[in-house]
Amino acid sequence: MDIMSMTATEIGRKIKAGEIGVVEAVKACLESIEKYDKEYNCFVTVDREGAISQAEEIQKKIDAGELTGPLAGVPIAIKDNMCQEGVLTSCSSKILSNFVPTYTSDAVLKLMEAGAVIIGKTNMDEFAMGSTTETSYYGETKNPWDISRVPGGSSGGSAAAVAAEEVPCALGSDTGGSIRQPASFCGVTGIKPTYGRVSRYGLIAYGSSLDQIGPLAKDVTDCATILEIISQYDSKDSTSVNRTDNDFTSALCDDVKGLKIGLPRDYFTDGLDPEIKEAVYQAAEVLKRKGAIVEEFDLGMVEYAIPAYYIIASAEASSNLERFDGVKYGYRTDSYTDLHNMYKKSRSEGFGAEVKRRIMLGSFVLSSGYYDAYYVKALKVKALIKQAYDKAFEKYDIIMGPVAPTTALKLGESLSDPIKMYLGDVYTVPVNLAGLPGISLPCGYDRNGMPIGLQMVGNAFEEKKIIRAAYAYEQTRAYKRPAGVCERGL
Repeated sequence: MDIMSMTATEIGRKIKAGEIGVVEAVKACLESIEKYDKEYNCFVTVDREGAISQAEEIQKKIDAGELTGPLAGVPIAIKDNMCQEGVLTSCSSKILSNFVPTYTSDAVLKLMEAGAVIIGKTNMDEFAMGSTTETSYYGETKNPWDISRVPGGSSGGSAAAVAAEEVPCALGSDTGGSIRQPASFCGVTGIKPTYGRVSRYGLIAYGSSLDQIGPLAKDVTDCATILEIISQYDSKDSTSVNRTDNDFTSALCDDVKGLKIGLPRDYFTDGLDPEIKEAVYQAAEVLKRKGAIVEEFDLGMVEYAIPAYYIIASAEASSNLERFDGVKYGYRTDSYTDLHNMYKKSRSEGFGAEVKRRIMLGSFVLSSGYYDAYYVKALKVKALIKQAYDKAFEKYDIIMGPVAPTTALKLGESLSDPIKMYLGDVYTVPVNLAGLPGISLPCGYDRNGMPIGLQMVGNAFEEKKIIRAAYAYEQTRAYKRPAGVCERGL
């Protein structure tokens, strides 16, 4: 039985039916990681002993009828910026390379309570700052579709681990597209929930007003199932919203009749690869044939999203990262003369180039004389972007378009040009600025055989609409495995 080719919910069903043991499923993942992660570098930490111990306990609870949920016994990976008690959580940074939390983040805890087995922590751009998973202290992650290309970022390790069939599903975090863009580059599915839907407690912050935890998996069903489990009110997170409409699996129906879908003309400009443009339009035609109403419209404000996002995110990052100073936890320099010198050297040696760049940018826009000129103006633009979406959702149920202007880039291609990397987020960052839900799922392949992602955006707390539309579209396409995964015969 080829466990690693199954989806998470398929594994869950077979465990419940007694066809697969939990330890068997976990060992299949560990074996796959052992064999193939040297090539892809998806993981920072693999908790082998802990995972097998969890599996044995969970099997007992399943046998006793105490755990009956769809993910009971299913292995899952966690992005390296979510705290897990007793397990290294480094944000893929040198400055936290020795940090072992004493508590577990709420989203991870919800999965553990549902019986999921935490396999380990996935590689990421340092402190989630990047779009390629090349800024990690532990080295770059490679795209399973083509190891000369990036997997996207910052949740590149999670997306690549799913695509490489090292794990059936994973959690990522999305500040400006960090779930949707790597999902697109790696040919998997990822959901960024509405801001406030999933607790951020235990997520090491990058941009507090933008960060959201969400799932990455092979299909929409798995993502909806995971999201249903982790979307619960948490009093420990002041931004957590108490909602009762978390039954996302109820939206898994192949029916889009009467659904109004808007295609923003602003998204289909000269900067978009023609193959991606064609793939998105073809996806729109598929949904149209299924009964959806598809129209083009002018969204507006798109060109202001990138500067507004990087000012706000960098400002919040400079504030959030000031706690890492070598005093209470994390990396401390070996030699220093006084307290201030210790701060300076610890941070200079502990942070990577991209993190330093964003801290300096954030400190600049928050400084006296520039606060009003940059930060306050960016907040005003953020409000205008939200207004543009609000106006669009008066007419449309879903806004659809590309995830990124290109498919996966070659390793090193955008890292040498930060502005190019930033501009690659043009279709994803407005969704975070407006706090809206979005999903990325495969909709085709370019001339090099690299996956193309389709993005669907919904109004606030209307995840069910995008799940419904994505599921209906997904029924017209079979999941495709990377050639390297097929060849190795996992």
